[in-house]
Amino acid sequence: MTYLPCVEVEPTVKATASVIWLHGLGSNGHDFEALLPELQLPADMPVRFIFPHAASISVTINGGVVMPAWYDIISLDVSRKLNVDQLIDSAQCVIDLIEREISRGIASERIILAGFSQGGAVVYHAALSYAKPLAGLLTLSTYFPTSNIIQYSDANRDIAIEIMHGSDDPVVVPKLGEMARDDLIAADYHPQWRTYPMEHQVCMPEIQDIAQWITARLS
Repeated sequence: MTYLPCVEVEPTVKATASVIWLHGLGSNGHDFEALLPELQLPADMPVRFIFPHAASISVTINGGVVMPAWYDIISLDVSRKLNVDQLIDSAQCVIDLIEREISRGIASERIILAGFSQGGAVVYHAALSYAKPLAGLLTLSTYFPTSNIIQYSDANRDIAIEIMHGSDDPVVVPKLGEMARDDLIAADYHPQWRTYPMEHQVCMPEIQDIAQWITARLS
């Protein structure tokens, strides 16, 4: 089995839980690795953090420039035309990482999927189609482009879903986050929706809320 290359940050004690966290377009796994100290999680919290790197591909909206991306984006309007097959392939790569964590002794119920922007779109699909129960789904400044085609898994019908978005985001406008929330509610999920006075980024109040949410899910 070939897995996505990843940055892995081990806890100071034996890991009994994992967070798999995907970056956004043009970035890499080191992006959110750098955020870990800001979370100020307990030093003895037994959580392994895994930050995969996306492959570099041609991205249409950026003039075909090759850059790290989970899938190609063809247009940036509200319809968000994209390469759905590439998104689903990326979601499968995330599922492969989940399965690897299980093989390393981590129960699926102790695994969180998280993602920012493009990465969030991928973890929506991966988590909600996955056949084993997960600890939670954290989506940041993102949208859910496969909500109309996904085959929801019964295993994650009660998954804790935390959606966080910038109220001034000009890249993934808040309307797209709201559409994801509403699609989930229509599918009988119970997402938590939070907004912050920021653009397409993270901010300290959001980081503090992320830390509390992860701690609540995995303590």
